[in-house]
Amino acid sequence: MTATAPAPSAARTRATAFLPRLALVLAALLATLFTAAAPATAHAALTASDPTDGAVVATAPAQVTLSFSEQVAMGDDSIRVLDPQGRRVDTGELRDMCSGNTIRYGTALHSGLPNGTYTVAWQAVSADSHPISGAFTFSIGAPSATEVSLPTTTAGGGPVGIAYGIARYAAYAGFTVLVGGAAFILLCWRRGAAERPLQKLVVRAWVTLTAATLAMLVLRTPYTGSGRFADAFDLEGLRAVLETKTGASLVSRLLLLGAAALFVAVLFGVYARRLQDAGTEEETAGEKAGDTNDLTFGLAIGGAVVSGGIAATWALSEHASTGIQPGLAMPSDILHMMAVATWLGGLSALLVALHKVPGIEHSAVRRFSRVAFASVVVLAVTGVYQAWRQTGSWSALTGTEYGRLLLLKVALVAVLLAVAYTSRKWTARLAEAPAALEEADAQVGAPVAAADDVSRETSSVTVPADPERAAQLARQRAALESAREKRVRDADPNRAGLRRSVLAEAAIAVVLLVVTTVLTSTEPGRTVEQEAARGSTATAVPDRAVKITLPFDTGGSNGKGSVRLELDPGRVGANTLHLWADTGDGQPFDLPEVKVAFTLPAKDIGPLPVVPDQAAPGHWTASGVQLPLAGEWRIDVTVRTSDIDQTTVQKTVKIG
Repeated sequence: MTATAPAPSAARTRATAFLPRLALVLAALLATLFTAAAPATAHAALTASDPTDGAVVATAPAQVTLSFSEQVAMGDDSIRVLDPQGRRVDTGELRDMCSGNTIRYGTALHSGLPNGTYTVAWQAVSADSHPISGAFTFSIGAPSATEVSLPTTTAGGGPVGIAYGIARYAAYAGFTVLVGGAAFILLCWRRGAAERPLQKLVVRAWVTLTAATLAMLVLRTPYTGSGRFADAFDLEGLRAVLETKTGASLVSRLLLLGAAALFVAVLFGVYARRLQDAGTEEETAGEKAGDTNDLTFGLAIGGAVVSGGIAATWALSEHASTGIQPGLAMPSDILHMMAVATWLGGLSALLVALHKVPGIEHSAVRRFSRVAFASVVVLAVTGVYQAWRQTGSWSALTGTEYGRLLLLKVALVAVLLAVAYTSRKWTARLAEAPAALEEADAQVGAPVAAADDVSRETSSVTVPADPERAAQLARQRAALESAREKRVRDADPNRAGLRRSVLAEAAIAVVLLVVTTVLTSTEPGRTVEQEAARGSTATAVPDRAVKITLPFDTGGSNGKGSVRLELDPGRVGANTLHLWADTGDGQPFDLPEVKVAFTLPAKDIGPLPVVPDQAAPGHWTASGVQLPLAGEWRIDVTVRTSDIDQTTVQKTVKIG
């Protein structure tokens, strides 16, 4: 619920007029950011392999190497190479071949491997904590039948993935309600610290977040590894998890939750009692009010530090910690999470108060409206920045799963703001008619007072007290109290209308939290587009040469450059191939070796190898390159810059 100013109508008018201006400014900023997008990554992706997928090599390679778009965590068992019978033929020792910006890992193969088709299965954890996996085949000599089936499930899937995902949802929900509920009490309705329904709400949120964090820590080993629940009890695996960035973040979150438990105990213990004492002892009310204000300030500062630290455990281990501008992205992500929690968690606390506590003051509702408006402003600014950082272009915003989820989130926020505007009108009406609540209390006060008299009268006559009669009177008093609360809640139509609109806000907020959690585990649109660009399809224009440019990095000294390939006339039948290699500064790159292969995966044709002849320094040619069928041909260009440094880059070209 947002944008309700204090009682004066002029202030409300200014707040309302500010919203369209804010929307225009944010829209202009968003357009500028998307127009000036820069490259970045988040989920790691496999960018190259040697041998390549589907390649047929004449002799057995000495090793298998994999290149990734960003840093990944891998172990000795992360790359497995299987022969046609399913037996491992790798040494089981991981080779770290990373150099500079090149992220490459490999494993050596046993010597004397026979001809046939071999399967490479790999699994890793990207820098943003999400597991990734894949598999491909290559053949020695010629393809053969194989008993190995490529895995149909990805890392992080299956029942363990479902359980881990549920824990993620629960953790986000618990954090939102814990932070928002405490903020609602301290900033909007201090008396709520003594109300049992709000106490239950915040404590249950703390328990939910703690239990979800423990579950994620225990399930981390099977989630990123075997996918078997039994591995949750593997102490060696747990020790390995604790050494990772994600494991350290989860442990830090548990430690911060211990501090949060102390905060909750003080809030609902010392603080609540001090508020009650300040309201009942008139002679010392001034002094107690001063003490309460000091304690409120201390709790607010301490709560902000602890909640910010808990939010940082997500920022330090997920999307915000990788890609471009992590130094700016992580504080922005923390502010974003704090704003979401203050708004939506406070909304849940307000809903509980409206349903369970008859005496909530309309001033508390107005204060929450102002707090929510400030939260929405922070949410909008940080959200625009995060959207640009994770998508980077208009095409990624509309053409990727991440972008579409982001648009859905924006739509839900817009609907939530529209419902919040209705709540704001009910709040204004409630402020203009505050006497209704007092009148309702007066109307239902008599039955409760009568019940008190009956109780006192009965207790004085019955000696000793009849347990059955006492229990009956207790049930009657509970029923009368429940009826009183219901009549008080329903006596004021403005309060009833506000309660309905806040309930609608809370329902939309739940869906919004679900979408937000899904976003955190979805590959960002910027990365998806980069992967597509590496293997994008170029369409050949009839009677016009196909021209493509492919950057490469072999990882060795002076290993960066690019190759320009021209296929003329770029059609079915015979073609002439020209290939130029350039260094990073645009000079001809006289490579020791260049090889080209053409593959038509849809028809299982290829790779068709081509070894061009060197025509000049940095220039190679080959004539009579036959492409027998139309379709999307994958061109693999293998370049070697030294005796040991080589890489393969590829692109798909549509012929015919």
